[in-house]
Amino acid sequence: MDSSITRGLYRDITDFAHTTPAWVHHLAELFTEAGLLLFAALFVIAWWRARSGDPRAIALAVLAPLATAAGYVVSELLKSVVDEERPCRSVAGAAASLVPCPPTGDWSFPSNHSAIAGAAAVALALAWPRVALLTVPLAVLMAFSRVFVGVHYPHDVMAGLVLGATVTVLFVMALVRPARALVATMRTSRTGLVVWFAGQGRG
Repeated sequence: MDSSITRGLYRDITDFAHTTPAWVHHLAELFTEAGLLLFAALFVIAWWRARSGDPRAIALAVLAPLATAAGYVVSELLKSVVDEERPCRSVAGAAASLVPCPPTGDWSFPSNHSAIAGAAAVALALAWPRVALLTVPLAVLMAFSRVFVGVHYPHDVMAGLVLGATVTVLFVMALVRPARALVATMRTSRTGLVVWFAGQGRG
């Protein structure tokens, strides 16, 4: 990966980061991890509200975290192939990263955080369209925060977002029909826990 494409933008963003107050630094550092927890909470809420819907609704809700996991796996596999060094270690004259620079071997392209954020945002939007107004901006902010704190190039996070979103769409398209059929079958079960998980729909 030719990191020179966004090296200048990386310097501009990290220089700007150092002009912001310390509380902004701490917020950006926290947000990169807290955002993942928020997505996890939204997965649970999406599943819970889908239990009263039709089998396809709950199939989409259940596939959402699985699709996100698939997005992460694909990004990690790609990262092991590209072997791009982190900008906090390789960009001469750049401002110091706001968080410790990951060690060599923890490669930069694509950003796993961004891939997870992009995958989760799209997966949740498919399962719960109205929540896209929250998840899409959240994913973009999470991706930007990785550049802001100095551990990724801008192209790392852009690629991560697109990769995660693409994997999610393909994953859901491939599995939503069999997942819907499975949910419909589960709803006919005599096992209470199975029916509780799948929901009973609107009757």
